[in-house]
Amino acid sequence: MRILVTGSKGFISKNLIAELKNFGYKHVYEYDRDTEPSLLNEYCEKADFVFHLAGVNRPKEQSEFMEGNFGFTSILLKTLKKYKNTCPVMISSSIQAELDNPYGKSKKAGEDLLFNYSKETGAKVLVYRFPNVFGKWCKPNYNSAVATFCHNVAHDLPITVNDRSVIMNLVYIDDVVIELIGALKGNEHTDGDYCVIPKVHTITLGEIVDLIYNFKNSRQDRSIPNMSDQFTKKLYSTYLSYLPKDSFSYELRMNKDNRGSFTEFLKTQDRGQVSVNVSKPGITKGNHWHHTKNEKFLVVSGNGVIRFRKIISNEIIEYFVSGDKLEVVDIPTGYTHNIENLGETDMVTIMWANECFDPENPDTYYLEVKL
Repeated sequence: MRILVTGSKGFISKNLIAELKNFGYKHVYEYDRDTEPSLLNEYCEKADFVFHLAGVNRPKEQSEFMEGNFGFTSILLKTLKKYKNTCPVMISSSIQAELDNPYGKSKKAGEDLLFNYSKETGAKVLVYRFPNVFGKWCKPNYNSAVATFCHNVAHDLPITVNDRSVIMNLVYIDDVVIELIGALKGNEHTDGDYCVIPKVHTITLGEIVDLIYNFKNSRQDRSIPNMSDQFTKKLYSTYLSYLPKDSFSYELRMNKDNRGSFTEFLKTQDRGQVSVNVSKPGITKGNHWHHTKNEKFLVVSGNGVIRFRKIISNEIIEYFVSGDKLEVVDIPTGYTHNIENLGETDMVTIMWANECFDPENPDTYYLEVKL
């Protein structure tokens, strides 16, 4: 299938083209403002589907709105008619097409042009009125508040919020791309004359800003945002894509002593925390028990033994563990337990606890496993 994508260097187009290639589409014609104009003839003659994503958002002169959003659409459709190519044409419009401003008028003019083209030629047309689209590769300080906020916060730059109560309707770039590829296959979602993105997120501007700052702070407090919330999950992925190239990594506080080290890695609000424990050869750690706190131990390097004893019993249970055979050992409540390094190198254990450590209520009581 031969696919023409106009505005190929734009935000939506870059994501769409990348996914089209992932799906195995080999003939994707990429057309942008710096493409040799004569190629439009070749592409329009051969195309089996057109994603018309070219447009003008922030021109120097208001007249450029109509030139870019109506004028080029007219050229594209005339070229398709020249070659009697009635393949489906998708156009990216905007919810602002309903508004009486230069940008909205230019988008509405492009829509009308496409609907008239369909009546004249019988070609299938798909008009999408996108709300605010966010996600990776969106240009900051241009026409996306989310992109600007993510970029500025990630780069320690100030942001300006005039009204935190402003309600935003947003769609995520991956959801847009999924819908567009569905439209390519004839499975578009519609609402009357228009096509729609099924998943729209409604949230206030202030809530977006608070989330982004929480993402930034999560590196210091080692927390993970609530990934069960779909918008938070998508916004967090977006925020990470704006990190400076020299800031992908961040240090963790290692609590070291002569036995090895213990480092908290991740904390969550409702799924506990993950830590990394390093034990030196011959060292035993633990010898304590919990009422409600429970843990999972996974030795990933070295070898050792995990011992248990129910605090009201004399029986000692042993589990021999090794990084050569990854297995998780549950640490039940009411059992005093320890872990001993039996090897000649450091033993590394990933430890999960069902709750984040609370120094005011540690639920940890010292008791030797061995009697």
